[in-house]
Amino acid sequence: MPLSALDLYRDVLPKTNCGECGFPSCLALASMVISEKLPLEKCPYLSPEVISACRTELEAQYSDGKWTRRDMARDALEWAKQRSTSMNISELPERIGGRLVDYDGQPVLELPYFNETILITGETIKHFDGRPLNRLEQVFIFNHMAQGGSARPAGNWKGLVEFPNTVSKIKSMKSHVEEPLKEAFKGKIEQLRAAAASVGGRDMTREVGSADAALYFQVLPMVPVMLMFWDAEPEDGFEAKTRLLFDETITDHLDIESIMFLSERLKQLLCDNL
Repeated sequence: MPLSALDLYRDVLPKTNCGECGFPSCLALASMVISEKLPLEKCPYLSPEVISACRTELEAQYSDGKWTRRDMARDALEWAKQRSTSMNISELPERIGGRLVDYDGQPVLELPYFNETILITGETIKHFDGRPLNRLEQVFIFNHMAQGGSARPAGNWKGLVEFPNTVSKIKSMKSHVEEPLKEAFKGKIEQLRAAAASVGGRDMTREVGSADAALYFQVLPMVPVMLMFWDAEPEDGFEAKTRLLFDETITDHLDIESIMFLSERLKQLLCDNL
């Protein structure tokens, strides 16, 4: 029978609230054992026999996920992997770009990502040096693989508001991406150019001509992004402004959540290189 925090408190722990475990009460410790898998050994007053008797039940309910706090990043990664399990990796270069190579008899996709190359197998996504991408970036790439699109960039740029089903994300784009970039780089346009170059951005201000800085990022072979930046002009009453633009084909390759992740990741990379 699964153990709840109340069961542990009532039937197992000493109920002395001594604090020697590092928590203010026995009930607080019980809650952490159940939800965070904290070792029951944290209580110095339990015998090995009692701990052993509880461990079997605790491990079973941990395995079932009963009452434990969910690891949302892990769950998202498992879901994204499942979405892409039917992918034939040999078909990906034609659809999302990159090139297929052989690593110890295993087909691996080498895919440009920002200013590096990542390695994709059916189960893992790694940096070229073998380090795994963080889980959220892996979710992003797996979702890109599973989206099923094959359209080549058309060179027609649109703001997020111009795509369908994005109304709920417009405020997030402004508050979590465009406003932070504006605040970070207003009066620092050369630093913005340098930060963009450090993550593979290309300055296209002369070609575009409608902003103080137009910075092009080839995030993935089929997913370009343009960052438009207008610096403040206090004497004319103009505030700084930032806007992200996407190729009109982006929804062929990314769902809306993935577009938001990409936008926030670009903001993070630029601000980290300020």
